[in-house]
Amino acid sequence: MLRLGIPVIGVTDLARAVSFWSAALDLVDAPEWRSETWRTLNHSDGSGRALGLMRSASQPDPHPRLHLDLFASSAEEQRSEVRRLVGLGARTVDWDLYPPDPDFVVLADPDDNIFCVVDLSHAPSGGDRPTP
Repeated sequence: MLRLGIPVIGVTDLARAVSFWSAALDLVDAPEWRSETWRTLNHSDGSGRALGLMRSASQPDPHPRLHLDLFASSAEEQRSEVRRLVGLGARTVDWDLYPPDPDFVVLADPDDNIFCVVDLSHAPSGGDRPTP
């Protein structure tokens, strides 16, 4: 039976992506799962694989159909995490699809891959919000 694995993000600079996503999500590089074009990042608590990074020559989609949502418990935590992620190399995105009162902030990683930081206290963050 199949089971869901891990999300994989296409990147142009593996070392930069490992550095960003490791710091962003408290992940560690898994040396047994690496090659010239691939890195696996594990949860730092040893609970398993969390994220794959694959070298890619294609440009990121400005409105991807699939993206990561990172959860914050409150608006204050969301603001703090957005500042922290920007300090690590993410950038805020001038998102043209924000609803009137969004529960999410759209960011891009150093390779311009779109992801969201969602304030779960402001949700539900489901069917009413357009996904990037």
